[in-house]
Amino acid sequence: MILDAEPVPPVVLVIAGSDSGGGAGIQADIKACMANGAHATTVITAITAQNSLGVQGVWPSTVQAVIAQFRSVMDDIGAAAIKIGMLGTAELTRTVAALIEPYADDIPVILDPVCSSKHGDSLLEADALAALRDLLLPLATVVTPNLPEAALLLGQPVENEEQQAAAAMQLVDMGAGWALVKGGHLDGDATDVLTDGATTLRLAQKRIHVSNTHGTGCTLASAIAAHLAAGELVPAAVTAAKAYVTGAIEHSYSLGSGVGPLRHGWRAGM
Repeated sequence: MILDAEPVPPVVLVIAGSDSGGGAGIQADIKACMANGAHATTVITAITAQNSLGVQGVWPSTVQAVIAQFRSVMDDIGAAAIKIGMLGTAELTRTVAALIEPYADDIPVILDPVCSSKHGDSLLEADALAALRDLLLPLATVVTPNLPEAALLLGQPVENEEQQAAAAMQLVDMGAGWALVKGGHLDGDATDVLTDGATTLRLAQKRIHVSNTHGTGCTLASAIAAHLAAGELVPAAVTAAKAYVTGAIEHSYSLGSGVGPLRHGWRAGM
């Protein structure tokens, strides 16, 4: 018996580093894409030795390996969205910008400007920040910094709701299509600010008081990418992704002796 072919999910190409502990990075990206209806392909930019306690080592990929992975996927499978996470070095940041520039007008690009781990370990070399800001930010359909990342990109404090909203507008002025400045570092509800310069939304979810939040930034950006890959508009994609992440935090679990991961399969009872 010949079975009808199953529908093909939209493809999200994830460009990011690996987390050996499975809580963040490529591992979280793949889980988040699958949970939100997308198939994840990958370009691994770095190998990290990482667990619930922190990052013990980082080994960047070579430029040749990044280019080969990207071409292998795009020349055969293609992508309906591109999510960019940890890049690590200025050389790799410039390389990724050059690779995605020809596609940026047609494919949504979600930029999660990863600068450090949940434990404060640096994941972006100092000279890479300028390349990320000058070359990648203008290619981004959505950029998703938390408050410390927004402060680094802008070179100024972002420490309250007023500065959060102003930072989102400035990031759009610097070239991003939409800026989502996350408010997880503030007190009260987890309120993010989303703007394209003309429309500004405050997206609030109840704060879940748990310590297991490893990989929230990676997960949110990949969930947004999955919804954009399915053809949703940015406000709807961000709203759906934020609801998903809130549930994943609420159902998170302890793993190891430090900060545990989100439960990506919470909707399926996994």
